[in-house]
Formats: sequence, structure tokens, C-alpha cells
Amino acid sequence: MPNTVYSLFKIELIDMIPLQKIQSRFVPLPMENVDTDQIIPARFLKATTRDGFGKNLFRDWRYVNNDDTKPKPDFVLNQSEYTGEILLTGKNFGCGSSREHAAWAIQDYGFKAVVSSFFADIFKNNALNNGLLPVKVSDDFLAQLFALGNESTLSIDVDKQTITIDETGKQEIFEISIYKKTCLLNGYDDIDYLLSNKQAIEDFEMNR
Repeated sequence: MPNTVYSLFKIELIDMIPLQKIQSRFVPLPMENVDTDQIIPARFLKATTRDGFGKNLFRDWRYVNNDDTKPKPDFVLNQSEYTGEILLTGKNFGCGSSREHAAWAIQDYGFKAVVSSFFADIFKNNALNNGLLPVKVSDDFLAQLFALGNESTLSIDVDKQTITIDETGKQEIFEISIYKKTCLLNGYDDIDYLLSNKQAIEDFEMNR
């Protein structure tokens, strides 16, 4: 049964996919204070469904004069040697205005996790609500990740809350609330989580 995301304009049915482990190369974006207007510019926020936002991820950084036939060769998303399901970013990622579309764009592009040493709270919550995993690591560990070669891979285990450099075994533990962890592992949105506890809720109401 598809999960439900509620909008002021319509109800959109989406599939929340369980996220348990990721093993992948990563795409490095070594920039700090990346705000949501750079992640997905405001002019692309008119749509009320999640479809197609990935093509406009970092739009103003990816193309010359907003012309998608003229990609900027020095921007990482335009460099074929960088691929993967993990976006590696600098400190204070997702700052600025609140827009759920930022998480949509990152996920629609193909990323399953974003790794940084600090996330803006609103972005972090929007990401978790949409099945995108924000992994907060120490500044030192982040520097180690940025120093890796483009063939290196990372392993992220949601249940164990670990991120590991596969070639060295170096590892850090990241924080995530038990509630959001349960949702990610099972592919639940908030309503699905409540439904999963239906029997317990009914038993409580019967006995209180």
C-alpha cells in the first residue's frame, strides 16, 4: 500500500522504500553553508508533486546561464568520475528557507544519504520525513572522507547507526531518533508508523 504525503493542494501517494544499508561510492561537494535555494532554486517550487526535481538539483551551479545544454565542466555533478548514492557535503548543509523540495530534489537525483558535519534542523527533518538519510559525522571524519579517492566506497548501516570507510575500516556512529530509525528501516511514513501500532493502541484504549 503506498504511503501518503499530505499537501495544501492535493494528496500524493508515494512509495516509501525501506532503507537499511547503503554501500556506495560518493559524490563530494566540499562547500559549507549550502542553502536550500542552491539545492533547488525557488523558481522550481511551483510543482505540487515530487516528480522531476532531480534534474534541477543545484541547477544554478550545474549550468551556464541556466541553460541545461551547457553544463559547467568543473561542477561535480557534471563529472562522470563521481557517482554514487551518497552526497558528501561541507558543514551547515540545508540552511536557509524551509522547503521540503530540497529533500525531494536530492532523492530524485538518486541519492539515498547525505553526509555532513552539521545539518540545518528543518532540512534534517524534511529529509527524514521523505526517506532520505542525513548522516552527521565529526569534522575530523568528514575531512578523512573528502581526502578519499573517487573509487572509494562507504557503507552506512541504519540499524547499527554506523558509517564506515570500506578500504580502511574506519568508522563513526551517527545519531538518529529511535522513531525515525524505525520509519526508515521499515519504509514507514508517520501514518504507517501509527498503523503499525494499531493493536497496541487499541489494547491501551480498552484497558485505560
